[in-house]
Amino acid sequence: MDDATAREQVIAAADALFYARGIQSVGMDEVRTAAGISLKRMYALFPSKDAIIVEVLNGRKETWNEGLREAAALVDSPRDKLLAIYDFLSQWFAQDDFRGCAFINSFGELGARSPEIAEAARSHKLAFQKYIAALVSDAGAPAYLAPQLALLAEGAQTTAAIAGSAEAATHARAASATLIDTALATAA
Repeated sequence: MDDATAREQVIAAADALFYARGIQSVGMDEVRTAAGISLKRMYALFPSKDAIIVEVLNGRKETWNEGLREAAALVDSPRDKLLAIYDFLSQWFAQDDFRGCAFINSFGELGARSPEIAEAARSHKLAFQKYIAALVSDAGAPAYLAPQLALLAEGAQTTAAIAGSAEAATHARAASATLIDTALATAA
């Protein structure tokens, strides 16, 4: 197997294991076994566990961005594109393997000791805030609305993970609709 395939297998194995059980509870030997490569080869591809975690988070970022784009593509108006964020969250929360936001989980486990993981989480969350800010601008709403909507989405992710219920997305969507409509009325 070539290096690119081996890297993909390590990242996929690590992603599944870390997301299901947490990063610190999974050893590198478990990742190696699940990926089907030798430990020596895995360390030749990735110099550390943190390097694997960052690659897992990069993959999660792409999945997240793709999900947001797909949800937004289903609707036309800027207001509905903002609400589509919560529709995306609702579908994600309802998945059998939903265990919360991998970025929040990773930051909670390792952010204090790993600057690379902390930066990956911060970068992802900042990009999401910028995405919302662009949609808010497209809707003609005041800029203060963007961080409010981001907080609702972030809170919904944490609440859904802890409660084990997708209802948090429904509640966040309803609150967001109220905030959006009030902000748009104020801006008019």
